[in-house]
Amino acid sequence: MSNRQPSHCIAVIGGAVAGAEVAGTLAERGIEVVVFDQNPRPYGKIEDGLPRWHVALRHKEYETIGSRLSQPGVHFVPNTRVGRDVDFRALVSEWGFTGVILACGAWRDRPFPVEGADAYIGKGLIYQNPFIIWFNHAEQAGYQGERYEVLDDAIVVGGGLASIDVAKVLMLETTRAALRARGIEEDLVELEVKGIPKILERHGLTFDSLGLKGCTLFYRRSAADMPLMEIPEDADERRLEKVRTGRERMLGKAMEKYLFKFEPLCAPDGLITEGDRLVGLRFRRTRIEKGRVLLLDETFERRGSCVISSIGSIPEPIEGIPMRGELFDFSDLELGRLAECPTVFSAGNVVTGKGNIVASRKHARDVSEKVTEAFLGLGSEGPGREETLVDAAHDRARERAHQLADHIECQAEIAPEALAALRKRVRERQAAVGYPGSYAAWIEAVTPPDMA
Repeated sequence: MSNRQPSHCIAVIGGAVAGAEVAGTLAERGIEVVVFDQNPRPYGKIEDGLPRWHVALRHKEYETIGSRLSQPGVHFVPNTRVGRDVDFRALVSEWGFTGVILACGAWRDRPFPVEGADAYIGKGLIYQNPFIIWFNHAEQAGYQGERYEVLDDAIVVGGGLASIDVAKVLMLETTRAALRARGIEEDLVELEVKGIPKILERHGLTFDSLGLKGCTLFYRRSAADMPLMEIPEDADERRLEKVRTGRERMLGKAMEKYLFKFEPLCAPDGLITEGDRLVGLRFRRTRIEKGRVLLLDETFERRGSCVISSIGSIPEPIEGIPMRGELFDFSDLELGRLAECPTVFSAGNVVTGKGNIVASRKHARDVSEKVTEAFLGLGSEGPGREETLVDAAHDRARERAHQLADHIECQAEIAPEALAALRKRVRERQAAVGYPGSYAAWIEAVTPPDMA
């Protein structure tokens, strides 16, 4: 570690977009930072949440995160889950940090809203987060996580960008499998870029000729309500209508290019089971009234090969942090503070409970429909435009970091002996996980040769 004597030293929990940006910004302000990440690589949902066809975007973000975590005054501690490997309360009160910043995102799937559904996990019910993690890593020789089979005629319950990603995975992979059965091998990225109809036309085929039914996305609201584009905080009626129309247009383009089906205005209401397997759902029709979802008396049933829940992500509980429902019990949402821990702050999706790295009402005006279309694979501008969406996440984190730095710099300065003891404790944890002290050397060592 550096021999310089900073005035403050901060722990950041989570090293992905928000955590890395906060760490780098604080370091530029002269604050020493220790970043704890639960994984070997600190890329979070860039690696495990963005489907692997986002090749250029993912590698750009890997470089951006790496450049922030390699800055002087930033120290990385991988393979360390706070609440399991390191006690949260001890980190706050015993290690000697001036403060702790939660930037650990939203990784836990929101529970499927039908009683008893979780009894069928792995028996017909699949949650989005482990499904996309598997999809992104499935072709790696050393992958040891959950494994899934991509099935035709799946039921997807959701409504946001992530649920369209799930539908795309299903449609792209079932199409590739059907083509492979005919002796035709198609590259995933090529199929995602060109779209299913164009690739099939190249081979003189139609989707119907493949014998596939395709998946269906069920949403409790209308297409115009899908959060494919955020509505700016100061939107007037004209802007609101423009966003709603843009959402409908984007969904239509996605359905045309990837051939999934869409069923709006219905909410899961019951399970259809056979033996120990979930084989479908009962849905209840809904109506939107003054922005609220109202459940109607009409119900209908749909059977499918499996049910994939993509209804949102929420923060993983951390032992030592009180919860209020699905979120941490913040006493101050502006800075993400905890009443019992006045030196704890928060940044990124851990505050909002949204797993989407691109969601931001504040920055929505700067995110055009074309940029969102590029992210969904619907644009004609080529690679690069989708990066603007993640740029907004960096901007939000940078703004929050400067806010937090202003508060941190008002705290009592860290004493030299306290800093020395803290640095020693950090080095011991790094040694325990085999971290050599060099971010670049570590990333090279832990990145499998077949990892994209």
